[in-house]
Amino acid sequence: MPSTPRTLLTGSGSCTLVVCRGCCCGNARKQPGTDPVWQLELLRAGAAEHGFQVRTTDCLGPCDQANVIVVRPSTAGRRAGGRAVWVGFVMDDDSTEEVVRWAAAGGPGVAEPPPTLELQFIKPPRDARVRSRR
Repeated sequence: MPSTPRTLLTGSGSCTLVVCRGCCCGNARKQPGTDPVWQLELLRAGAAEHGFQVRTTDCLGPCDQANVIVVRPSTAGRRAGGRAVWVGFVMDDDSTEEVVRWAAAGGPGVAEPPPTLELQFIKPPRDARVRSRR
């Protein structure tokens, strides 16, 4: 069943996590050993504690790099030159918690990402890159 984007927590001026929950991301059958429900609980708990936003969306595209989370900058982050960062292979608690820590610190343009999380940065699909230039 396709999910529609929805804001789980709103806060002005905070960064936003867009969590893929399409065909492969968030699908425990296709990603054995993962717990997509638990992952969303970790993200929501971080958002509630630190005031950033979390949204879920249908398939973002790079299914071979599931689970994908896009970290979108806050207004201040965009003003400082921050751009949306795509993070792939967010499969375990450690990488999920690194995403939470970075979002809590302000995200792109405001805070440097954890170095180990940078290793998981991926290129967005071509159509996402084209849309972001408009």
